[in-house]
Amino acid sequence: MFHPIANIEDVQTLAQAIVNTIAEPFLVLDEKFRVLAASRSFYQTFKVDPEQTRGSLLYALGDGQWDIPALRLLLETIIPEKTAMDGFEVEHDFPNIGPRTMLLNARKVLYDHSSAVTILLAFNDITARRAIEREKEELLGRTEDLLRQKDVLLREMEHRVANSLQIIASILLLKARSVTSEETRQHLTDAHQRVLSVAEVQRHLHTSTGVEEIDVVSYLSKLCSSLAVSMVGEDQPIAVNVTAQGGRIDSQKAVSLGLIVTELVLNAIKYAFPMEKAKALIQVSYETDGDDWKLTVSDNGTGKAAGEPSSAGLGTAIVEALVKQLEARIEVISDTKGTSVSVTRATFTSRVPRAA
Repeated sequence: MFHPIANIEDVQTLAQAIVNTIAEPFLVLDEKFRVLAASRSFYQTFKVDPEQTRGSLLYALGDGQWDIPALRLLLETIIPEKTAMDGFEVEHDFPNIGPRTMLLNARKVLYDHSSAVTILLAFNDITARRAIEREKEELLGRTEDLLRQKDVLLREMEHRVANSLQIIASILLLKARSVTSEETRQHLTDAHQRVLSVAEVQRHLHTSTGVEEIDVVSYLSKLCSSLAVSMVGEDQPIAVNVTAQGGRIDSQKAVSLGLIVTELVLNAIKYAFPMEKAKALIQVSYETDGDDWKLTVSDNGTGKAAGEPSSAGLGTAIVEALVKQLEARIEVISDTKGTSVSVTRATFTSRVPRAA
């Protein structure tokens, strides 16, 4: 039930009070777009005189500063057809307040017992919001440029590292061929091989998509395939199989795992099959269980008989150092069925059988 109002003056007083209560700039126009009422916020925001505003044509306010093409489009074209419009964006340079971006909400009011038409027009100043959005877009653009530059620099650095490793490997090989001491030659040859191993790991990281994380299945498969192609001779064919669970690992861990796998696979290729063996196999597996993981490289080669002493060379020292770096533990099983080397992080029960 509405409260009864005695006369039209009281109705006008109430209407003006409602208009003034609205926080955003607000106008009430007639069908000819003359100002019937304006909110206090409108006068304060646009710095116009109330006496020169009421009864004036909207387009004539402030020496024509409101004669805005976008506003004419809204009032004269859109509102007559749709009766309402929300979020109509207008940009204009107002003489008293400078450039502003406004969202306009408009309503056409029709009456049951009168042919008069009233248009309600509300303004929402989003200048600051648009400035922040433009600043964000600029920052995003600069960030994307910096990321592209970083990728270019990273690729260039990786290319130079690869070239440097190849140069070092070539120097070591030339030196190994020129020395007379067999022991020195063997040390230089081992060093040459390990530089190539680092280069191989680096190459596969370089070709992987993404820098921070590496797909472990693709990474280990390509790495082992490359090692098999480059190191396995025709006189003793050796299959290198990879069984790895899906998932991604960070690049730092990938480097360590890649070097461990390279050392263990190369060691198996060199020593596990001193005599020709049918169906010679090296099995590489990587399993995960939550945060736990297990890497195993096994072969079906000669292994070591019980009581046979084991040699600890440079390769073993490298693997042990990398395992310590990963906070993992290493376990070696070697018998007449072959050799299995497992690197385990936390407690883990393997589900992949040894090479057989």
